[in-house]
Amino acid sequence: MSFIARDIAGARVAAPAILGASVRRRYLRDNFVSLDRATIDAAGAFLVGELERLDPTIHEPLVSTTWHRDIDLREDVTMGDHSSSFTVSTFGSVGGAAPGGISWASLAATARPRSIVAIGKPVGTPLTPWSEETAYSIFDLASAQQMGRPIDVQQLAGLNLKHQMDIDQMVYVGDPTIGATGMLNSSLVTNVANVANGATSSALWSAKTPDEILTDINELLISVWASSGYKAPPTKVGIAPVPFGYISTIKVSSAGNETILSYLKTRNILTATTGQELDIVPMKWLDKANYPSTNVDRMVAYSQDKNYLRFPMVPLLSMPMQYEGVYIKVPYYGKLGQVEVVYPETIGVRAGIR
Repeated sequence: MSFIARDIAGARVAAPAILGASVRRRYLRDNFVSLDRATIDAAGAFLVGELERLDPTIHEPLVSTTWHRDIDLREDVTMGDHSSSFTVSTFGSVGGAAPGGISWASLAATARPRSIVAIGKPVGTPLTPWSEETAYSIFDLASAQQMGRPIDVQQLAGLNLKHQMDIDQMVYVGDPTIGATGMLNSSLVTNVANVANGATSSALWSAKTPDEILTDINELLISVWASSGYKAPPTKVGIAPVPFGYISTIKVSSAGNETILSYLKTRNILTATTGQELDIVPMKWLDKANYPSTNVDRMVAYSQDKNYLRFPMVPLLSMPMQYEGVYIKVPYYGKLGQVEVVYPETIGVRAGIR
């Protein structure tokens, strides 16, 4: 297993060639790391000099996945399901004296206003099969056992990591290969705009005062809250890593010991109305590297609630060990759905922070 890095400009960084090996690489959507799908490296064997002190610790690739922190799973889907769907109910009623007013009742009238219910089912989203396998020869297994580095365990770790990386991409931005979008770019979400520049005529948070940054946050929160009919003020804000790093380290004032981040968490519209502290987290998928056409960072506000937003997924299962000649194979399989935005009104995105 090998990872290929990208430089700051997004160009691919060349990796050492492997003699006699045909390496297939798949570059993922996060613009930071990519995973070789197949690398032949003699079961992980390499030369160690007599005066070389080798650290036997296995150091795995540096990869960050945060989908499990930022979204709830829909767990009722099964391996036999081909798609997932949900219903949205609409209530309606006519008034009494005025059709659009309050349902006043008349003692002389024999007819009464009544409520009606319409249940709609949006178009379902497919549950797409996901599958990979671990495979190694008995010779590789014997060599790995002799070296004390279990190839079967490492291959399974690589498979699980690839599975987590694919889920991460599907949750946040989806995959255009199958026409899927995620929570950050869903076509259902219409509350998308550029952040206000405030009094500085600049979108740079480093050029704004803490109060101006708070204004940016509150504008997004109030916008989403109003879109939901003032039912669901957002409980979580995701911010690109660079501006998040700025607000988490810079103090509100030179005389105080409170960072801008802690200031924002307790002095926003959510805390003022419900007493709940706003959850502010970094999201790498909001980094400007993922938006080369605009080259600006973004932030998102939403309510992490299974009734508003969820991701359907069937966990990985394994088949019995299979023997094919001198090779030992274990297929793993599962299904990944697409983010279900039940209430698009509860999500808002702002671009332009840096």
